[in-house]
Amino acid sequence: MYIELDGHGPRYAQLIRALKAAILESRLAAGSRVPASRNLANELGISRNTVLAAYDQLQAEGFLLARIGSGSYVADIGNRAAPLRNNPQPAVTAPLSAFSRRALAVSDGAIIPGRQHRDLRYNLQYGLPMTNPALANAWRREINRATERADFDYPDSQGLPALREQICDYLARRRGVSANPENVLVISGTQQAFALASRVLLGEGDRVVLEDPHYRGARQIFAAYGARVTAVRVDDEGLVPSVLPKQARLAVVTPSHQFPTGALLPLARRMELLEWAAAKHCWLIEDDYDGEFRFGGRPLAALKSLDRDGRVIYIGSYSKTLFPALRLGYMVLPESIGAAFRAAKWLEDRGSNALEQAALAHFMSSGGFERHLRRAAQSLRARRAAMLAGLRKHARSTFEIVDSNAGMHLTAWLKSGSHADCERLAAHARERGLGLYTVAPYSLQAASRPGLLLGYAALPPADIDAALRLLGRCLRETGIA
Repeated sequence: MYIELDGHGPRYAQLIRALKAAILESRLAAGSRVPASRNLANELGISRNTVLAAYDQLQAEGFLLARIGSGSYVADIGNRAAPLRNNPQPAVTAPLSAFSRRALAVSDGAIIPGRQHRDLRYNLQYGLPMTNPALANAWRREINRATERADFDYPDSQGLPALREQICDYLARRRGVSANPENVLVISGTQQAFALASRVLLGEGDRVVLEDPHYRGARQIFAAYGARVTAVRVDDEGLVPSVLPKQARLAVVTPSHQFPTGALLPLARRMELLEWAAAKHCWLIEDDYDGEFRFGGRPLAALKSLDRDGRVIYIGSYSKTLFPALRLGYMVLPESIGAAFRAAKWLEDRGSNALEQAALAHFMSSGGFERHLRRAAQSLRARRAAMLAGLRKHARSTFEIVDSNAGMHLTAWLKSGSHADCERLAAHARERGLGLYTVAPYSLQAASRPGLLLGYAALPPADIDAALRLLGRCLRETGIA
């Protein structure tokens, strides 16, 4: 009998795999005697104890039978595959659910647009985290503190009470939202919020309204759950309520900083949107993804603060305020649907990471979170200024620059040209070490306006200035300027 170890992991585990393969492929027939442990150990150049450990495990799993005074024999385990080397078997394809088929159809392989380009000298990808050694040190201390005090039991699936209380306090002071901790659900980021909303509120074929352009991940989630996604036009003031459909089950809006255009929804449109939702019995999800960062006065109160009919589901995330790897966010739910969302969350994952929740709760209660926000806002203001200056100097004649005075990105609309021109520019820029990303993936309408989505959080001002000089050079080299 020829046995070959594969070199991966402990030798007794390698031997177990090799013997199992020989049995399953019928190279060791039922009833045949396997070599004595001493002989096999000498043949393979391993210790006898290693062989004995492998034999014991295979006996426990039912592959071998031990006969006292006689040795170990291959058990009869029923039908086995023919030798794979001589008769390869076709891969078995399992039938997929309707959800799986839709998920595969809308998925891009879980690659965030542009995130695959990590070797660029200057990457203007939106959503990349801001490098902050002070935050890294502070977070390390908070995690250590939380670990020392943890009981390591399953967490409250709704979220740690201490964190939910801090979220309510923060929202009341910073976003004008009055919330009860009982109506707060801690989640694993915005994407889970959309998934929970799909499960709790939508039936297959229900209509979901998205702004156009919009956050692409939301569209993919709703489409995977079988919803009919309708795109509603956005102008310089955000969502246009007059073109909302006659009926919808759910609408997702970004009123404080429209994604990705940066538009700010004025009060009159906010009231019109709320009236529409009440009249149509439609739920509104307010995605307040970076409402904390405004550079022209205090942040505006959230749409949720105007809700009198219990129609607005407010979503907040720590991916932008802290870092994406944290994977924590929260929902403020109308009381009428809170129990259903809490049940769905419990069924999905039994609750988000308790250690990180505890660390975040203390970080907020100690004032560390808001000190970080102030420092982050100062840094973002300088980076935003560098990007605006660079665009005006090197691309003013080519792009219309939207300055929303908020957030972590800018939108630059191509004055004359097409989506193909933007893609050609982005491809050429990547060859020069510059990451540029078009607005096209965020829109459902083929006739949408061509432009670039430019993130500035991940680069210091000097690098942003160099990146925009390179952009100007790429515009000239491609003939788009």
